[in-house]
Amino acid sequence: MSFQILTINPGSTSTKIAIFEDEKEIFSKTLRHTAEELSPYATVASQFQFRKDIILSELKDAGFNINEINAIVGRGGLVKPIESGVYEVNEALINDLNNPPLGEHASNLGGLIANDIAKS
Repeated sequence: MSFQILTINPGSTSTKIAIFEDEKEIFSKTLRHTAEELSPYATVASQFQFRKDIILSELKDAGFNINEINAIVGRGGLVKPIESGVYEVNEALINDLNNPPLGEHASNLGGLIANDIAKS
């Protein structure tokens, strides 16, 4: 039985997504965001639903069932200093991603979107 992982990497003008089956990449896409698309959003955090919806739509269009994904990984963000590595999203991380102590960056959305999709 295979294990599917969705990866999410938000950047300032794009969101990169990929699906891996075990260790093999089986899908990847760079979703570009124009200045016009992002202009209604005063902050990076306010782009959350916009980017999440685009990710889910793209995966559906590509024939993936989000309920068959076994794990979701989101690129980190500007949080309090921590040792590098992989962290489970918890309330402390969500708080840091929503209220970035070191400034705002699109990568802050990675963990938030991954967590939200995983909960659904």
